[in-house]
Amino acid sequence: MLLLFGCILFLAGTVVILLLPVLWAEQTYRTYRDARAVNCPETHARAAVRFNAWRAAWSSLEGPPKLQLSDCTRWPERSDCGQECIPDALRAEPSGTAEYIPWRTRRIVHMPVLLAAAAAWVLGVAWHSEYVFRPRWMAALGLSDPQTRALARTMAPHLVSVGACILFAYGVAGLLRWLGSRTLTHGLEVSAAVWLVTFAALMAATRSQLSLELLWIEGGYTFLAALLMGAIVGGAPRWVIVGDPRERGHRNVA
Repeated sequence: MLLLFGCILFLAGTVVILLLPVLWAEQTYRTYRDARAVNCPETHARAAVRFNAWRAAWSSLEGPPKLQLSDCTRWPERSDCGQECIPDALRAEPSGTAEYIPWRTRRIVHMPVLLAAAAAWVLGVAWHSEYVFRPRWMAALGLSDPQTRALARTMAPHLVSVGACILFAYGVAGLLRWLGSRTLTHGLEVSAAVWLVTFAALMAATRSQLSLELLWIEGGYTFLAALLMGAIVGGAPRWVIVGDPRERGHRNVA
């Protein structure tokens, strides 16, 4: 009986110890999740901004929260600003009504997504060519050269690979849209995370059927392709993203 009581007490203490950081992070997230009105240091006009609440909550577990903007009504055209308005945003009161602002960073731009998918597919063609990994790939699958050439002439493998690239690119774009931040660094981070989860799931499902050689070949290609798509989707230059006419007018005046 005493042992059971000790186990219950230990479990309760463990839950409390683990729950306290979660509650602290949740409180930090609530503090910084709402939008705020600020005076833009660049134009001296009113703008609405929003902190990256997830980053603030996570960093608060090891010290003062690290604050970074994830949205601004002047983005994506001015997304490379120095974020000098952060002190002003800290002093401003959170506004729930600002949630109805159509944040233009939270939309998927289709051109970079399609370009990223096409680039990943071209990388796959080069990766599996006879000058790179095709001989080792054939040996890992137990295919002869005539069988491989016959497979390459069919449309199904190419359609599947193109579809996979498009789905992955749109998945990365969707996550960046949800996070409210589209940058080169975040594109690489998100694509690497999605690749890791996807590849781990595929390995768990097919580990008894795929050879180690094939895993290295396909894993190397898919990882590089994922980073390539993340870089293109996240680091798309501003001229690719069509802003509203008023913002273009500001750029022409500047």
